[in-house]
Amino acid sequence: MTQPAPETREMTDGACVLGVEHSLGGSRWVSRLEDGRRALEIAQRCQVPEILARILAGRGVAPEAVDTFLNPSLKNGLPDPSVMKDMDVCVEQVIRVLTNGGRVAVFGDYDVDGATSSALLVRYFRAIGRDLTVYVPDRLKEGYGPNGPALLALKDAGVDLVVTVDCGTLAFEPLTVAKEAGLDVIVLDHHQAEPALPPGLGVINPNRLDDDSPLGVLAAVGVVFMFLVALNRGLRSANWFAQHGVDEPNLLQWLDLVALGTICDVVPLTGVNRVLTAQGLKVMSRQRNAGLRALADVASLKTDPGPYHVGFVLGPRVNAGGRVGEASAGATLLATDDASEARALAERLDRYNQERRTIEALVLEQALEQASALPDGVPCVVVASDGWHAGVVGIVASRLKDRFGVPAIVIGCDNGIGKGSGRSIPGVDLGSAVIAAHQAGLLINGGGHAMAAGLTVAAERLEALTVFLAERLEKPVRAVGGQHRRKIDGPVSVAGAQGDLMSVLERAGPFGAGNAEPTLVIPSAQIAFADVVGENHVRCTLSDLEGNRLKAIAFRARDNAMGAALLAADRQPLHVAGKLRWDDWAGNGRVQFQIDDAAPAAPPD
Repeated sequence: MTQPAPETREMTDGACVLGVEHSLGGSRWVSRLEDGRRALEIAQRCQVPEILARILAGRGVAPEAVDTFLNPSLKNGLPDPSVMKDMDVCVEQVIRVLTNGGRVAVFGDYDVDGATSSALLVRYFRAIGRDLTVYVPDRLKEGYGPNGPALLALKDAGVDLVVTVDCGTLAFEPLTVAKEAGLDVIVLDHHQAEPALPPGLGVINPNRLDDDSPLGVLAAVGVVFMFLVALNRGLRSANWFAQHGVDEPNLLQWLDLVALGTICDVVPLTGVNRVLTAQGLKVMSRQRNAGLRALADVASLKTDPGPYHVGFVLGPRVNAGGRVGEASAGATLLATDDASEARALAERLDRYNQERRTIEALVLEQALEQASALPDGVPCVVVASDGWHAGVVGIVASRLKDRFGVPAIVIGCDNGIGKGSGRSIPGVDLGSAVIAAHQAGLLINGGGHAMAAGLTVAAERLEALTVFLAERLEKPVRAVGGQHRRKIDGPVSVAGAQGDLMSVLERAGPFGAGNAEPTLVIPSAQIAFADVVGENHVRCTLSDLEGNRLKAIAFRARDNAMGAALLAADRQPLHVAGKLRWDDWAGNGRVQFQIDDAAPAAPPD
């Protein structure tokens, strides 16, 4: 039942998988695994099923590392936080403020990474008997990151120390304002840095240029968690807990927040991120966080959340407040222990998410029209228009990136100023390109990391920015070949795509950026049934000549070539590529196949 289909050997012979040079989705199907000998060695030495061995080998896991990979643990995978620059000095400063009875505030970002980072700090400070003021800027009125007026307002309110999370690395002017006003600031961030750093007590960021720690993959919430590990250790050494009559917090109880922020920020699920996420999902399954429990209820999530549910069900709702509603709603939801408050916030965020989807659909339609008119072969899609809501440009950029297979930036303009967000493809560092554009004087502000970036640009510089990015990204985009190569992990039959295979695949998880969810191919699948469900999804039943059947769905496929092939009256056999997922709605332990791409199984007559 867990054996792949007979075509396994054809997967590593250098040719296209099943001969698919140009699929209905425009992709060339290639094997993720270039040499099947490593998979065979893993299967034999480690006594794992062949399909799992293929997945591990395709991700570069050596035979001697298989056990550690399949069983990630904090004991073996959590490094000493002091390897990061400024960690120890910042911990000392926080302990000093706590000892002196000072007030601390967190200045957060409005996305999921920022919300989880803020909530994590709130929960820690609450556990040690201290209140923590939370400030999250309004996306439309204040933009991203610290700003002078907000920092000065916190100072006037009696705050002694501000900790920025998921922002601050490039906030030179605001942090200068804070320093001149006598307000201490610590930066906890993960975005790419310039050679110079802003003033303050310290910048803890594994991606600052002088930090040689192996933690550059961390999301901001991961940086915050590492900071709390160091702070916990520092307070213990100072005998602070005993002196103040409080129990030392167990940081592991909050790993659900770390998993949520890490998955939703699309950082690589490798190394320490894999450990934090794997353990965090276990914590999340216990449903001890009132906010996450309420959010799952309003989303009708009936199963233990996995990476897919976190990234596409819970995450968008946490994000929605910052996009179109209340900037601080996500952080407040994740920090509260009040079930009634959590339910009310979750319902509001669910409504905001519905509103976001409506706005997104309109902007996407217009952005697609612009992008489709660009010359073929552009290395970066850059589109802009007046009136595009700043809260959805990142999501639309992600859609364009998926559609065109190159980095995409979507910019909404208002009164001559454009605020944009970009998403990249694996192997192309968009954040550094945006920082370079800022250094070249083309941007008012800008920054990010490899896979995502944000920027502010004067409308009259848009053309120059587009040219700059095209020249900067042409070589790396050409080197990775865009996303026109779909990597296949292995074949599976309709009969073999069952729950026990799903359980085998999950052993290689959690899946996400850097550890891609396995893409399987079902050769020559018969389409026994197909129709449209929802607005534009295609659901169908796959079958084989022996009468075995498998539920399947192709999202947003009604109007494309793949959807047309699935819905065709003659229903010719298709090779279908996609992911095996649990059928959450059925609740019976069955699986369904998410079709991402397809190709005719045989030339038409």
